[in-house]
Amino acid sequence: MSTTSGTPQTYRPLRGTEDQELVTGEAVLLDIPAASLPQRLASGLIDLIVGYVGLIASVWGISAIGPSISSANAETLTLLIMVVWFVGLPVAVETFTRGRTLGKLALGLRTVRDDGGPIVFRHALARGLVGFVEIYALLGIPALLAGMSTARARRIGDLAAGTYVVREANNISLGPPTGMPYALAGWAQRADIASLPDGVALSIRQLLERRHSLSPQARAAVAHDLLARVLPLVSPPPPAAAHPEDVLAAVLAERRRRDEQRLRADEETRRRLLPADRL
Repeated sequence: MSTTSGTPQTYRPLRGTEDQELVTGEAVLLDIPAASLPQRLASGLIDLIVGYVGLIASVWGISAIGPSISSANAETLTLLIMVVWFVGLPVAVETFTRGRTLGKLALGLRTVRDDGGPIVFRHALARGLVGFVEIYALLGIPALLAGMSTARARRIGDLAAGTYVVREANNISLGPPTGMPYALAGWAQRADIASLPDGVALSIRQLLERRHSLSPQARAAVAHDLLARVLPLVSPPPPAAAHPEDVLAAVLAERRRRDEQRLRADEETRRRLLPADRL
């Protein structure tokens, strides 16, 4: 994505097409597209079937071994196989594919962070561990109730991980992303920027996109509040004379640059490891 300013451009982002609105505590409005509950249920059902088919096939394989293993060992293996099929593999697949499972692939869905960025291992792990309880151990009832009662059909695992599911769209017109303030480019590239808490990056982007519609007092208050939450996560600190909004823009732009760099590296790894027909 280009970071230069100008007219809106067409991207292929991880966004859906269902208009929903999110209002943060700073009263900054942003339209957030998300997958609907029926779509999530359909993709989850596909993943559920795949998991149970894999589990049954694996248990059948254990039983085919016959009396060569004890009943205690068979129970242990069965438990391990359940963990692999219902936690290990989903976490690995979502991490490797950046938020997609077989069910999501079939429905054109993807799991993203609250700020719309790609998920990493910690997000997939939190979703997988909580999902094992709310979906498999409790028959999906907590997940269904949570999906019905949250604005973006988020299950408990999404709430714990700071994620939600979007529908991937092909052509959506978006304004150019926040550019890097020239005076802070060198500092941002050298700085150690820790992972921002889920929702903070989203709040920063909303502020930068809506700042001209805010009163000067509200704009300054939101900027200083967000800066206070970001400064402990960057080292060394920005120049003392830097404007708070410029610092926030620099952190967001650098975070996006590093995300894109990591995604390009992941894609290159996929191209080296997988045959062309599986990319």
